[in-house]
Amino acid sequence: MKKIALSLFALCVYAASQAQSFDLIPLGIYGGEHEDNLSAYLVGAPNENAFFCLDAGTVNAGIRKAIELKSLNGSAEEVLKDQVKGYFVSHGHLDHLAGLIINSPADSKKDIFGIAPVLQILQNHYFITDTWINFADQGQKPILGKYHYNELKEGVETPIQNTSMFISGYELSHVNPYKSSAALVRKGNDYLLYLGDTGADRVEKSDKLDLLWKNIAPLVKKKQLKTILIEVSFPNSQSEKLLFGHLTPNLLTEELTKLKEKTGQKNLEGLNIVVTHRKPTGDNPEIIKDELLKNNPLKVNYIFPEQGKKISLP
Repeated sequence: MKKIALSLFALCVYAASQAQSFDLIPLGIYGGEHEDNLSAYLVGAPNENAFFCLDAGTVNAGIRKAIELKSLNGSAEEVLKDQVKGYFVSHGHLDHLAGLIINSPADSKKDIFGIAPVLQILQNHYFITDTWINFADQGQKPILGKYHYNELKEGVETPIQNTSMFISGYELSHVNPYKSSAALVRKGNDYLLYLGDTGADRVEKSDKLDLLWKNIAPLVKKKQLKTILIEVSFPNSQSEKLLFGHLTPNLLTEELTKLKEKTGQKNLEGLNIVVTHRKPTGDNPEIIKDELLKNNPLKVNYIFPEQGKKISLP
């Protein structure tokens, strides 16, 4: 009987792990000011201890917070060197890559993924002698070669080394014509979409979000897209003339309504939307949260991340 009970327990554990699509560990959640808590999210398969970092505004402080909350195991050094297998950098602003740069001397060899304009910013402005030193494998000499640049092209999947995940990239507009980007991560038949900073198409006079929605709509319909991580930087009171390429709750709803037109209301209901990049000025984070929860006509599942606290995604 004891063997049967243990077998049933193991089966339940296995089934639970199979039901989970991704583990998400926020290393940093804000869009400014708090240098120890800026945009960075580890994504991985449950129980694998192999993570990919989506943006890297804060790295070490976030790892230490996640260890404190038992979201990660091992020392901060072990997590950085052994468990973080690579980075996606959405755009060239410091609140999305400062942690990667500052921790590069302590890091191990791994890949950096990004669209061509973002990799050029890293190569031409950050990994150079005047600002740091070149830890990558292209650009200004001396070249230390610790990081390998991987250019993402729209809709083309690239394997993330030493993980079970794949990534493809899509351009976004962040004060047009400045380019930001999104990463579509796949594990098996499950997908997660992470957007760097982005404005609404109407405000940006762009079609980048519309093109992205067209690409992911089939995945939403098939229930393969499990989660969207998307920024909401300002409350609705912020003038559209002063958004600087960001979203408000109303503009997020406007954009998700466009996605709904491609998927149908029922297919969008219950979709996990992780709200990133809230500006921490004053009461902004709580105001943004209240405005999203009080006006949710699409019935999506809003998730408000906390630094270091693991989110297990179904």
